[in-house]
Amino acid sequence: MTILEQHPDLLDALRGEMTPKFLATRNATGVPNVVPCISLQPADDQPDTVFFGNFLLRKSIKNLNEDSRVGILVITPALRGWILKCDFVEFQRTGMYVDQVMGGSLLRYNAYTGIRDAGILRVRSVENTFAFSKMQVMTDYVRARWAGIVKHSSHGAGVTMPRQVQNEFAKMIAVKVLAWISDEGYPMIVPTLSMQPAGAENLVCRTVPTLPHPPTDAQVATNILTFEAISYQAKGKWELYGDTGKIRVQEVYAGGPPLPGGRVA
Repeated sequence: MTILEQHPDLLDALRGEMTPKFLATRNATGVPNVVPCISLQPADDQPDTVFFGNFLLRKSIKNLNEDSRVGILVITPALRGWILKCDFVEFQRTGMYVDQVMGGSLLRYNAYTGIRDAGILRVRSVENTFAFSKMQVMTDYVRARWAGIVKHSSHGAGVTMPRQVQNEFAKMIAVKVLAWISDEGYPMIVPTLSMQPAGAENLVCRTVPTLPHPPTDAQVATNILTFEAISYQAKGKWELYGDTGKIRVQEVYAGGPPLPGGRVA
């Protein structure tokens, strides 16, 4: 039985056109990047293979050309999820994978353009699985908010996040993830649904005891995807205070049109 066949619920989630999925990559110097990649889906003709459409993924594509190590996170509306470690194989400009992505409802009628190609990934392992209750999410959000007010709202060497970015990260009903580079050199990506601003220069969240978290001073990237399909990515340095983590934000990027991947702070 293949790796993916051992997780039939994961296969179902990967096939879901609206299931939130995130792709974490790294550049040659080890800086993580994490973005939504809803087009990720399993290949029916190859074992332990997934593919995605190259659509508004400029930085991710550049990173894949520099380093083949990849992390994936899949999370369902029921708050069940899987964290995968993968290797990038190649891009294909034509063929069944391109046709399958282009035939999906997400891109069939998009107002911008079709995909340039399809990226092929080989799954190495399912690193972690998780499941949250709505009560747990709400409790962690409130605790992170309180920790941010008490400890982490001071100003310093970070950049000021635009008000719109702060407003989006402040939403409790959104999917938020955190990525960094693991000791093995692969991007690791975990859910951080409690992530929210603490002042204009910091983001804070509660860590999940059953999942890994970055070491202090690690370079990290976090991304939010709202139910209105708004996405932003923030990058910075991670600090840990007990079970609360803080990102001192250094860069902020838009995740979608009209400036996909463009820096906004």
